[in-house]
Amino acid sequence: MTRRLVAGYIILTLVVLVVLMVPLGITHEHGLEQDLLLRMERDAGVVASLVEDDLRRGTPADQAKIATVAADYSAETGARVAVTNASGVAVVDTDPPEPGRRSLRTRPEVTSALDGTVATGSRYSETLGTDLLYVAVPVAEGGTVYGTVRITYPASEVTRAAQRYWLLLAAVGVITLLAVAAVGWLLARWVARPIGRLEQAADAVGAGQLATRAPEDEGPPEVRALAHRFNAMVAQVEELVGAQEAFVADASHELRTPLTGLRLRIENLGAVAGSAGESDAIGAAAEVDRLSQIVDSLLVLARAERAEAPLTRVNASALVEQRADEWTDLAAESGVQVVTRVAPGLHARLPDGVLEQVLDNLIDNAVTAAGSRPGAGTVTVGLASAGEAIEISVTDTGPGLDAAGKEHAFDRFWRAPSSEPGAGTGLGLPIVRRLVEAAGGAVLLADGPGGRGLRAVVSLPRA
Repeated sequence: MTRRLVAGYIILTLVVLVVLMVPLGITHEHGLEQDLLLRMERDAGVVASLVEDDLRRGTPADQAKIATVAADYSAETGARVAVTNASGVAVVDTDPPEPGRRSLRTRPEVTSALDGTVATGSRYSETLGTDLLYVAVPVAEGGTVYGTVRITYPASEVTRAAQRYWLLLAAVGVITLLAVAAVGWLLARWVARPIGRLEQAADAVGAGQLATRAPEDEGPPEVRALAHRFNAMVAQVEELVGAQEAFVADASHELRTPLTGLRLRIENLGAVAGSAGESDAIGAAAEVDRLSQIVDSLLVLARAERAEAPLTRVNASALVEQRADEWTDLAAESGVQVVTRVAPGLHARLPDGVLEQVLDNLIDNAVTAAGSRPGAGTVTVGLASAGEAIEISVTDTGPGLDAAGKEHAFDRFWRAPSSEPGAGTGLGLPIVRRLVEAAGGAVLLADGPGGRGLRAVVSLPRA
């Protein structure tokens, strides 16, 4: 944002400089030419008054005097001076292109001067091959024209002076742009820095860090007011979410005791009801167990969403082996074999207890899926290095999930259509995703090898 603001300031300043300086440079160049022509016309008039008598008499001595006046002026100004007689023949030429006298009658300015008119302007000289500024004035007295005085000056001199002015304007423009860039950078940082921090705070809040607040003491008043309103909004959201999560956690915790008591009473009723009520008591106890699982899962999920536990270095290889061993006997009761493929010496950085909960939920789901098919099933628990992360995979040989099932598997209380009634709570994978993402990792579902079964892959930061 800072770069865009500075670029905007520079572009705007550049446009203003071009709009102001280009006409100024053109006007200055035209003014230089006009000033020079005015001085040349004035000087030509002075020279004409000085040589008038000498030109009228036309003796060799007079011509020498004319040559002296013309030479002195040419030496002083660098201009070319040509004095002609009434016929347009050059009497004196301070810088002739070729020796000897020659007629200048064909020159338009000389023709005008012989007609009694002062001629000024610029034209291209075929003889010299360059642009000239010229002034030609008549040398006359009492209406009689005795000759002309023509002063010419190379237009390149004016061009060089104009170029020096253009360079000066360019230098001023560059200095102005540098000053605007420096001031604009400071101003842009003053505006952009608090906006950037507000954006970071918004990203953090979007990631679930509701305790984040944007600084309210930086930047212009409008940005401070925006930060204040943002913080007030986040505080309200934090209060509402906190109240909701606290209610779920408290309700889940309080429900555990009556559910335990209810199960005991059902078991007692089953014992005295005889064979007629035994099956109903067993079914009711199973439903109570399932409800207890849901309550426990809600409590785990609520704690996972509220907690921001510190990260620690965890021996992932050892924990994966340990949890897989713990599930081996339980899986064998369902006819499922647990196989491990764990790379040694891998560590992860995540809160204590998170990896155990993640593995238990994934292996539990995998064992249930693999045991749902007739015959022996297999659950493969793997751990491998993946660059800056470690990758944990749990693969089963169960019925798997289609694309829609993989998309909804992380929704709370969603269960696969093929699952048995009353099996599972629909909270295992949501708990896994919340714990993994809170630790800075990611989880996804894919088909197993050969398109058979389901493969859950968890990526966690490597320590």
